[in-house]
Amino acid sequence: MEEIRKFWGKGPFVLTIGKKRYQILPMKFGISQRLFLSILGAAALAIVTLFLVVQWSLDRGFNQYLRKMDQTRLEEWADNIGRRYAEQGTWSFLENGILPRGGPLVVLDQDRQPVFGNLPPGREIESRPIMAHGRIVGFAGLIPPQQFLHPRQVEFLKEQRLALALAAAGLVLAAALLALLLARHLIRPVKTLASATRDIASGQYGIRLPVRSSDELGSLARDFNEMAGTLEKHEMARRQWIADISHELRTPVAVLQGEIEALLDGIRPITKERIRSLHGETLRLNRLVEDLYQLSLSDLGALTYRKEPLDPSDLLRRVVETFQPAFQDKGLGISLQLPSDPKQRIFGDRERLEQLFTNLVENSLRFTDPGGQLRISGSGEGGRVVIEFQDSPPGVPAAELDRLFDRFYRLEGSRSRAFGGAGLGLAICKNIVEAHSGTISAHASPWGGLLIRISLPRAGGPS
Repeated sequence: MEEIRKFWGKGPFVLTIGKKRYQILPMKFGISQRLFLSILGAAALAIVTLFLVVQWSLDRGFNQYLRKMDQTRLEEWADNIGRRYAEQGTWSFLENGILPRGGPLVVLDQDRQPVFGNLPPGREIESRPIMAHGRIVGFAGLIPPQQFLHPRQVEFLKEQRLALALAAAGLVLAAALLALLLARHLIRPVKTLASATRDIASGQYGIRLPVRSSDELGSLARDFNEMAGTLEKHEMARRQWIADISHELRTPVAVLQGEIEALLDGIRPITKERIRSLHGETLRLNRLVEDLYQLSLSDLGALTYRKEPLDPSDLLRRVVETFQPAFQDKGLGISLQLPSDPKQRIFGDRERLEQLFTNLVENSLRFTDPGGQLRISGSGEGGRVVIEFQDSPPGVPAAELDRLFDRFYRLEGSRSRAFGGAGLGLAICKNIVEAHSGTISAHASPWGGLLIRISLPRAGGPS
């Protein structure tokens, strides 16, 4: 006997037959088998319950039928005997054989003494009064049999029970076939989903499931497709993120390496200007790494925010004063039209909001043409404070406005990194604004440049 490898149980068990021992391993049921057994079990339970109820009803109904037949026969005999007694005035007609002797019928007089038939001692009988000339002259009774059912009646009931059992067995087999087909039909999309999930786990994010119904399985397929699409977008963003980081880091590192190798080989003399150039590249590289670090912290939700009620005009005034000399050197004008107002206070982190405003002012400083200007204004709208940064040309095409907050995005690929940055400043701004339950958007400026609009909830007001 070979080793039994599948068995229903919690084993493993060891079965000893003679001198041989066999290990019985538990059988593992899949969801299709469980679904099949669940449907079959429910159907079988319903069929067995119906079988028992019908059998009980049949026995009870048959017994009631026989009882009613006996009662009807007893009433007919009582009426017939009453008419004969009224005609003759005695019980002598009973001896003429109108009633079978030894049968279940017994006739009693007014004193309930037998005048026909034998009344078994100690046994109760069901009786009907015998009426003659409007008065009771006796009683007709039926002696209950020792065996309630006649052998033919018992045989009839056995045949009916057998027919019911065969019908129940046929229904169970039909239910088993239907449960098998239904389980296969229901498990097919689940197997498809499991296969697609394995493909997703292996990195095949382009897979999609067909949606063939509007029920829960169809909803599950749609949700899976949305999840797969999201994962595919995230994977593409991750790859683009890695490619952009590599590209951004390669240039300053390559410049530093080339400059240092040239100095080491004596191709270029070591001068203060060369060292200042290397220091500038180092600062640029450090700024890029710091931006990446800040952005990663923001994505992870690890940036610390110590929020308090504050006046945004104070922060903006400090930022404007810091950048005033740089704007003058480039021939740019900068103005702040946001008066201090206790009603327009916001609930935010002072350091992060200052970083937000600094990035936006620095962005205008880098990209605004000489002779232009930047105006910062604000107003209250309901329970929010709206701050706008509006500068002069160059502007941004309408199709590119929504992409300004993407990471590493540059409007012009030819713009130098020394002047244009790595394209992370606005992405960091978006994360800071969203962390304050606000919104940030880009629009065309009436002056021909760019307008950045920030909406932040007012301290104590509705968000």
